[in-house]
Amino acid sequence: MRVKKAIIPAAGLGTRFLPATKAMPKEMLPIVDKPTIQYIVEEAVQSGIEDIIIVTGKGKRAIEDHFDHSIELEQNLLEKGKLELLEEVQKASKLVDIHYIRQKEPRGLGHAIWCARKFIGNEPFAVLLGDDIVKAQKPCLAQMIAQYDRYRSSIIGVQQVPENQVSRYGIIDGQSLTDRLYSVSHLIEKPKQIDAPSNIAIMGRYILNPGIFDMLENQKPGAGGEIQLTDAIAELNRFEAVYAYDFDGTRYDVGEKLGFIQTTIDFALQRDELRNDLLDYFSQILDKKHAKIK
Repeated sequence: MRVKKAIIPAAGLGTRFLPATKAMPKEMLPIVDKPTIQYIVEEAVQSGIEDIIIVTGKGKRAIEDHFDHSIELEQNLLEKGKLELLEEVQKASKLVDIHYIRQKEPRGLGHAIWCARKFIGNEPFAVLLGDDIVKAQKPCLAQMIAQYDRYRSSIIGVQQVPENQVSRYGIIDGQSLTDRLYSVSHLIEKPKQIDAPSNIAIMGRYILNPGIFDMLENQKPGAGGEIQLTDAIAELNRFEAVYAYDFDGTRYDVGEKLGFIQTTIDFALQRDELRNDLLDYFSQILDKKHAKIK
C-alpha cells in the first residue's frame, strides 16, 4: 500500500521561544518570510503525500488560518496589481488537503500521533516533526518512502550527531545493511551520553506501519513523563522489523533559538534579493569588532 497520508504534530507549547510563543504558535515563526510549518507541508507534498492531518492544541488557530484562503487580503492584492505576492499568499491554501485534530492535553509526541489514528486507519503513514527542516535535492520524506516501498517496514529518519548531544535525541542501535540503511535492534529516548548505544539520532521523519497504534494505546509514560513515540517504536520492533535510514540532506534544527537563527541566516543567504546586502552587513559587523580589538 502506498504512503499517502501524513501526520504533523503541532500541539507543543513552544516554551523555548517564550514570550514570542505566548500568543503565536511556534510553528508559525517565520524563516525569512515563510512559517516553519509551511516548509514541512511543502516537503510532504513534494514527496507525494495527498492528505495531511495536523495535530494542534489550544492557541494554534493561526495554523488553520494560514492554510486557508484570506479573501479580503487576496482581493486587496489583486486590486493593487500585486500578482506575484498574491500567488505566494494563495500557495499555502492550494498545497494539499489539510485536516486538523486537537490534542486536548500535552501528553507527548506518542499521544499526539495516537490522536490521529482514526484519520490514518489501517494504512502506512508518514510523520514529520516541525522542529526539523531538511534541505535536500530529493525531499527527505521521498527518500524514506522509497525505502518503505522496498522493505514494507517502518522506517526512521536518522543522522549522526556529536556524542555530547545524544541526550537531546532518540538514539538507535542497529546493524548497518548498506551505506545508509540500518536494521534497528534497539531504540532509547534521550539517553545519557554514557548509556547511548550509538550517536545515530532520530531526526523528525518517520514512515510507520499502522501497528504502531496498538503499541501507543497501551504505552506507559517515558522520558519527561510523556508518552514517547520512540518507546512505542521500540515495542513495535519486537513484532516486526524496523529500519533506520540516514537520509541525504542538510537538517536544520528550528526547535531551539540558536538553530532557528542559523536557519534563518542560511535561508536568507540563499535568496538572491537578500544575499549581497546581508553579506555586506556581516562584513560591517566584523570590521567594527576588529576595530574595537585594535
